[in-house]
Amino acid sequence: MEKLEHPLWIVHVFNVLLGPLAAAALRPFGVVFKPGQEVIPPFIVMSLLILIGLSALCLFIRSRLSVENPGKLQLALEETVSALNGMLDDYVGPKGRNYLTLVGTMFIFILIGNLMGLVPGLMAPTSNINVTLGCALTVFVYYQFHGFKEQGLVGYVKHFLVPAGAPMWIAPIYFPIEVISHLSRVLSLSVRLFGNMFGEDLVILIIASIVPFVAPLPMMFLGLITSALQAFIFAMLTMIYLAGAVVVDHGPDGHDAHGDGHPAAEPQAA
Repeated sequence: MEKLEHPLWIVHVFNVLLGPLAAAALRPFGVVFKPGQEVIPPFIVMSLLILIGLSALCLFIRSRLSVENPGKLQLALEETVSALNGMLDDYVGPKGRNYLTLVGTMFIFILIGNLMGLVPGLMAPTSNINVTLGCALTVFVYYQFHGFKEQGLVGYVKHFLVPAGAPMWIAPIYFPIEVISHLSRVLSLSVRLFGNMFGEDLVILIIASIVPFVAPLPMMFLGLITSALQAFIFAMLTMIYLAGAVVVDHGPDGHDAHGDGHPAAEPQAA
């Protein structure tokens, strides 16, 4: 893979401008870089580009928000927010919209990160396991925190011990299975996204190295679909995990605090 990749000029620029500052900040922690060594890796540069680009876009949109005469970009964003709110209502319930910020941020970041791999001169930060693992850990900590917040310490720990309406004697069997299930979600979220995006980038690079320009185009078109699909899957699984943490079950009838049934089971995503 490294032999197929070419140095990215924008990564070089970031390292020239910010590399010495980053190296000086890490030196007190015992991290020392050799002369000429890359201080800021490409996946961090790409993630910073997303952060800077989205921040600038938000400021631009905010200055042009209009109720009477909304622009096309504003309408597109409103439709996206409405779609995410609808999914949160379906999966989590009436309180689902409280988690729009995290779910929406993950969806937009991953979508843009996936699409960056199709732009010449850039790379997909989501094709690096460090980025996908960071996203997965963020979701894991977020839904665990809100699970404790919504159900309380006793209620949340109890849902690890026994399912609603089940006898307490199954706790020694159910508890380790539930813990392993929750920990495996970090692996599932991170490896699924990383594997799909890394494999896609690798195939495009191999095809481009053999027959450049025209041959990679069909794979790049497929990459557009894959990028959107993987962002959607990540956001959907985040909602499902949130629902399992914050929806409180009441008794053997299986009705939760919102009057609905149990949260939807985790789908087998590609």
